[in-house]
Amino acid sequence: MAVSITPHSLKGQVCVPPSKSMAHRAIICASLARGRSTITNIEYSQDIKATIAAMKALGTMIFEYDDYLEIDGTTTFLKNQCEINCFESGSTLRFMVPISLVCEANVHFIGEGRLGKRPLDVYYDIFEKQGISYLYRENVLDLYVRGRLRGGVFEIPGNVSSQFISGLLFALPLMDEDSIIKITSPLESKGYIDLTLQMLNQYGIQVINHDYQELIIPGFQHYVAHDYRVEADFSQAAFYLVAGALGNDVVLTDLNLDSFQGDKESIDILERMNAHLITKETGHQMIASDLKATIIDGSQCPDIIPVIALACALSQGTTRIEHIARLRIKECDRLKATVEVINQLGGHAQELEDAMVIEGVERLKGGHVSSYNDHRMAMMEAIASTVCEEAVVIDEEKCVKKSYPSFWQHFQMLGGLMNECELGK
Repeated sequence: MAVSITPHSLKGQVCVPPSKSMAHRAIICASLARGRSTITNIEYSQDIKATIAAMKALGTMIFEYDDYLEIDGTTTFLKNQCEINCFESGSTLRFMVPISLVCEANVHFIGEGRLGKRPLDVYYDIFEKQGISYLYRENVLDLYVRGRLRGGVFEIPGNVSSQFISGLLFALPLMDEDSIIKITSPLESKGYIDLTLQMLNQYGIQVINHDYQELIIPGFQHYVAHDYRVEADFSQAAFYLVAGALGNDVVLTDLNLDSFQGDKESIDILERMNAHLITKETGHQMIASDLKATIIDGSQCPDIIPVIALACALSQGTTRIEHIARLRIKECDRLKATVEVINQLGGHAQELEDAMVIEGVERLKGGHVSSYNDHRMAMMEAIASTVCEEAVVIDEEKCVKKSYPSFWQHFQMLGGLMNECELGK
């Protein structure tokens, strides 16, 4: 099935959904704490469900309610053998691998989609050095791990995924030894490390940060139970911020402009392109008249690049978005997919190995595009429909449930005109 979206401006107020990144981290930290914590403002996306199920598999008691969780970590690690289904969540997988080895354990990791193609070599190198047994299959997530993680010195590249560093940061405070994580190359997605350090601090864990080159983690620490409200997600807010910059009238509520989230960079990028964030009584709104081209470094905010590229496609001049090779190992090859979609809709974009070049046009035409079964591509295409001349048909639109299950409901609430259709009709 697919959806056909008739071009129509969005207008109204939307409450930005809670941050998936912060929810992952809060659930994990609460699960590692002895005692009961309450995590509020939860949205049950597929990725968050995966992390909840993963911690349950390790023995954590988690009670799920409409929009909050009660978590008791007293029984975590009482199971030394389990299977963890990460579905398509890279965060769940890379966070849970070291966490599952805090105690001697035998764990089987499985998943879906392209997750098995996303690299885990950083962990395999650690397994080799520490004598942890592992067995895996190429291009599919079917990983068996047996052993126990030990503290020590870990040399981790900073340009593969910050999720490896965060995974170790969750586990290493519980080791018997002190540990040091040495970052061996320039750190990309630094904002996500900030989120992890912020959440660890909330739950009583101390890490010494030496300018993101070394992270010193004392051993023998204990997580302390703590109640936490998940803040709004700038990764999702970016879709509505771009919508505003393209002429839609959307007010966003619940944004924390002091957030450490790296995807808050969407505001700075759009303002460099001649947009302006204004504050109203009810929230925040991005407005613009004539967007201007710019040069964008996407290394610290890869998740917002597809929708930022949409804004670039409708700006005056030629934009270059650089340092985005990591987009190729997301739910799809987002670098290639973003260029294809812009061109299919009537824009002008060029794919390079580690960048894309976009020549702005006045208006997009519309047409049939693939979501690539990627939530961020589908949502970008929906926002694109508001500035197209003809209908936009998006296949596999239900993929948004991975991170934002209520997206289509919110899109229609704001005036989006959409109908289900069968491909080829």
